[in-house]
Amino acid sequence: MSTAWSSSDSAPQRDEEQRLRELGYQPVLARRMGGFGNFAISFSVISVLSGCMTLYGFGLDTGGPAVMMWGWAGVGLFVLFVGLALAEVTSAYPTSGALYYMADRLGGRAWGWYTGWLNLLGLLGAIAGIDYGAALFTGALFNLQWGFDPTPESTMVIFVCILLLHAVLNLFGVRLVSVLNSISVWWHLAGVAIIVGALTLVPSHHQSPEFVFTEFVNDTGWSNPLYVAAIGLLLAQYTFSGYDASAHLSEETSNASVMAARGIVRAIWVSWVAGFVLLAGLTFAIQDYAGTQKSGTGVPPAQILIDALGTGGATAMLLIVIVAQLFCGNAEVAAASRMVFAFSRDGALPGSRLWRRVSARTQTPVLAVWLSVGVAGLLALPSLYSETAYGAVTAINVIGITPAYAIPVFLRLRAGDRFQRGPWHLGRWSKPVGWVAVSWVALVTVLFCLPQSSPVTVDSMNYASIALAVVLILATIWWFVARRSYHTPSAYGTAREEAEIAEGIV
Repeated sequence: MSTAWSSSDSAPQRDEEQRLRELGYQPVLARRMGGFGNFAISFSVISVLSGCMTLYGFGLDTGGPAVMMWGWAGVGLFVLFVGLALAEVTSAYPTSGALYYMADRLGGRAWGWYTGWLNLLGLLGAIAGIDYGAALFTGALFNLQWGFDPTPESTMVIFVCILLLHAVLNLFGVRLVSVLNSISVWWHLAGVAIIVGALTLVPSHHQSPEFVFTEFVNDTGWSNPLYVAAIGLLLAQYTFSGYDASAHLSEETSNASVMAARGIVRAIWVSWVAGFVLLAGLTFAIQDYAGTQKSGTGVPPAQILIDALGTGGATAMLLIVIVAQLFCGNAEVAAASRMVFAFSRDGALPGSRLWRRVSARTQTPVLAVWLSVGVAGLLALPSLYSETAYGAVTAINVIGITPAYAIPVFLRLRAGDRFQRGPWHLGRWSKPVGWVAVSWVALVTVLFCLPQSSPVTVDSMNYASIALAVVLILATIWWFVARRSYHTPSAYGTAREEAEIAEGIV
């Protein structure tokens, strides 16, 4: 009789390669990642030093300190429910395909197809959003240090350089990715401690606890405070995404049936704590609220650091943030490329025979890596012409990936006792946790699509709903073209599957 909320640590470790064959796939990726490395990739993708810092300006306008602080606490709790429910399904189906494979097995081919396209859109949008955010912060750093003018064109050049760096790093194999992610964990935790410590000790003036936890600011143009507070929750919800990376790297993780599930949950709660500390440190240190909102750097947290620590101190802190963002983007490229590989392995993408190829030397899906960064680069191109394009890319990320988290959980609930759980499970808490998770995702998906500022114009419009509609329409069109080639195998071993796997190793 097992205990809820935990893995069966006393049970013998399963043969994960054999389990993968039972799920229908011949192992071709190198299983060189340990439990800490698996946790580290999701923690790196969530990246509080990326999400919280990049979206802090959004939080200043949509509810201000009160909504940022209490919203982070509340959203983090509900995301933990989503992570727990998703981890349980991951334990049963530890494959690189992750969400779409789970949906396919629990609901059928159409469920898997649409979940896969939503997940893929979210992952590719995340690369674009993370790396473009890193480019913005890098431009702010160059502006402080050398008076560099961060124009859209120069920011795009920095962005492309970052994409190329992440592609190259991912071509060296999963062991390097794992090492970098492990370093990333300590960099993030130490970075939060250093930034918050400096903001606590150096400035002579701090905001009061009353200001930090009760001050409500509405600069959205909307008059209803409840509506503004609801929109303000998106700072936290935008940040808490990408933890499916642990599932996507499960075919490269030892004891994945336990470690991938555990990695998801640990990444969420550690980020929850670290993010709250970071937001509190920044908000207590605000010297000039209006000046922070209208910062000449274009990055409000940079203005807080300048006002509180001076140019030299701010430069050092920004460097910490940028390195963390680079770790985050690198981890996201790893997760997205594994999704491209897996989706192509099952014949779902145009040109699948190319994208599923694996290097015989590094056991890495090389072409899937290049496709991931290439599409991410195209998604960010409109930022050259519109200041709202970056917000649209962020919307593409979350509107794709967040609903995809809930679909396997919903299908697992619908399956009831037919669901064969893995060694990590929630026991009797499975159904209540699952329904809370599905309900929360349904709510925030609606929030993602609501207009965030008034009046609604071409520049201020929230393009999330359009992005969702476009991907569903395109997925439907492609379903009718390619549904005969798309299949997830029931068990590895047919002559056709063996021939296709052999063809994919180069």
